[in-house]
Amino acid sequence: MQTDTAADVRQDTLTFAVLGPGGVGGLLAALLSRAGHRVLCLAGDDTARTLREGGIRVRSGRFGDFTAKVDAATGLPEAPSPAGAVDAVLVAVKHTGLDAALERVPVKALGDALVVPFLNGVEHPAALRARYGTDRVAPAVIRVESTRTAPGVIEHASPFVEIDLAGDPVPRERLDVLSAAFTAAGPATRVLPDEAAVLWAKMSFLAPFALLTTLYGLPLGDVRTRHRDELTALVEETAAVSRASGGPADPAQALARYDAFPPATRSSMQRDAEAGRPLELDAIGGALLRAAERHGVDVPVAARVVRELAAGGR
Repeated sequence: MQTDTAADVRQDTLTFAVLGPGGVGGLLAALLSRAGHRVLCLAGDDTARTLREGGIRVRSGRFGDFTAKVDAATGLPEAPSPAGAVDAVLVAVKHTGLDAALERVPVKALGDALVVPFLNGVEHPAALRARYGTDRVAPAVIRVESTRTAPGVIEHASPFVEIDLAGDPVPRERLDVLSAAFTAAGPATRVLPDEAAVLWAKMSFLAPFALLTTLYGLPLGDVRTRHRDELTALVEETAAVSRASGGPADPAQALARYDAFPPATRSSMQRDAEAGRPLELDAIGGALLRAAERHGVDVPVAARVVRELAAGGR
């Protein structure tokens, strides 16, 4: 049986900073740490202290129950030592808190690291590139159901974690290194060549689901039966915008995916609304409307739904 030498392990070990160690960021931080990588979580004082003292506890049917040790700080130092330099910063915060969170990652502190955002929407890569540089941002899409139930405690409910990694201006070899690290840690990861297609593939599925479950305060099963015509129209509008933006467009496939989900499924935007938290309405609905306007696509249902949500919903 072939075994890795100590030199091989050291050569393959990366340093990750995780901005936002919540449901997604916390799960990735724990898995990467368990795989032998150095992980530095960036959070507020109280959360950082909790993570330094107790690590991240994960409860997962897919990966088992385990506790992973991580480092934690309130931000990256602006002049890191060579030993403290990071290879990638995983951005896993909500859009509503993105600007404040990015203060924890000063431009001077980034060094040669890539910024890998796991964010909803399609507009964030341009904003991050304006801040950190054109070839430094590698957008990612993750498919997972994972929740932070308390600081440092993650409940992973889905039987899968899948990542699509892109970044048109980023050298392919850098993406391949990240992909290999993610896959070895647990999440099945692939590098895809078309960034717009990756982002719009998620947007095409997420926008109708998030907007309608939040507007009506209903789980997906009730939306797809009681508001089927509206769901179908919104899926078709979103697909048209995706097609015009260089993404995939398959309304029938999107509806089939919704029909296959458990009836009690709720969107993260809906959960935010129920908890009284700020909504990612602009990052999802607003971005959809702006793309439609740029490409001259008529989206009356989307425009009405976003308008009603902005006014407080029903």
